[in-house]
Amino acid sequence: MPTIQSIKTHDFRRKLMDGAGSDAVHTDPSYGYGVTLLKADNGLEGTGIAYTLGAGTNLICEAIRILGESLEGREIEELMADFGAVQRSLAEHPGLRWLGPHKGVIHLALASITNACFDLWAKSREVPIWKLLLNLSPEELTRLIDFSYLEEVLTISEANELLHSYQATRSEREEVLKTGYPGYDTSVGWFQYSDEKICNNARAAVDAGFTAMKLKVGAKDHKHDVRRSLMVREAVGDDVRIMLDANQAWPLPQAIDACLALKDMNPFWIEEPTQPDDVSAHQKLAEVIAPVPVAVGEAVSNRVLWKNFLQAGAVGIVQADCTRLAGISEWLAVVILARKYPVHLVPHVGDMGQIHQHLVLFSHIALNHEKLFLEYIPHLRDDFVFPANVDGGFYMPPQEPGCSTDLHLN
Repeated sequence: MPTIQSIKTHDFRRKLMDGAGSDAVHTDPSYGYGVTLLKADNGLEGTGIAYTLGAGTNLICEAIRILGESLEGREIEELMADFGAVQRSLAEHPGLRWLGPHKGVIHLALASITNACFDLWAKSREVPIWKLLLNLSPEELTRLIDFSYLEEVLTISEANELLHSYQATRSEREEVLKTGYPGYDTSVGWFQYSDEKICNNARAAVDAGFTAMKLKVGAKDHKHDVRRSLMVREAVGDDVRIMLDANQAWPLPQAIDACLALKDMNPFWIEEPTQPDDVSAHQKLAEVIAPVPVAVGEAVSNRVLWKNFLQAGAVGIVQADCTRLAGISEWLAVVILARKYPVHLVPHVGDMGQIHQHLVLFSHIALNHEKLFLEYIPHLRDDFVFPANVDGGFYMPPQEPGCSTDLHLN
């Protein structure tokens, strides 16, 4: 079995052009990854990524180098046999945890390291990660997870029982492996796009097979957002689901006013309406704008915050992202927790969908999470060795071993 021989990092950045990627808060983004490369003694290489907007990626890479040192010399099967304990030991590093804990640069480094471990593991078993996860017993699956600080709402035995409860009906959901998993197009309505470009993009997305799309909102005057949202609704009709994303732009009073004004265009959800750590503000908004759900996740950094959101009824769409959380391991904890409540799961894709196309197959088949859709962002397709295959608006299940994270780095 392969043993980790060395750990290297790569600071990956791509500048986006012509308003792509822009929102009300992040006006001039690049896309970046703090990349972990785990070289094994048999020649295999595990690639892990943590998402950034370019600036500061070097800080994550330095944290990866420091945090990942202890993995050198570890055999991958031995490492993954109790990865929950491994992850806890890294997250609770007696010195480095002060830089978090469980958030910020050090947690993003842990995300990248964790995702690299899962990628190397799946490659060593010669299967895509979705298949590896589905082949595990509930007990093997939960040993991948650190359940600390969740015990009062989700014990390991409860997680095992939940996973066992859906095993008998798995075959009813395995049709997704043939049909693919539905996607929605986020690249339609970036904040700095012109009205004309947004309408053209929206119609093109429908022509490409998408039945759902996202529009960026968060203007200082919400009349601008209302006008643009009604414009997109008129362009695509009432049968297309439209999600609105404010990217944390509004303080609570403004968020309430804006969300109530936007309800008339029948949004499928309103995403990141305010500061992402403010559970009580999201709870208030959820009450005010019901039945339109509040969606959060791209900036919710750990399972404890997710516990708080779910306990408070402050989230209607869980957008957990394995490049913001501590990788696939912590993502699994959150989706099991979300299923218990239950709350819908639609991941944010800081990975451009590369890893999450695997993970939603697992969450649907193994946990019976509803097959809603998965975000699609095409801007880094050419940078991945095996870019996600989206056909007619559906993610087709990847077949290559690993997590689909390998990048063209030269």
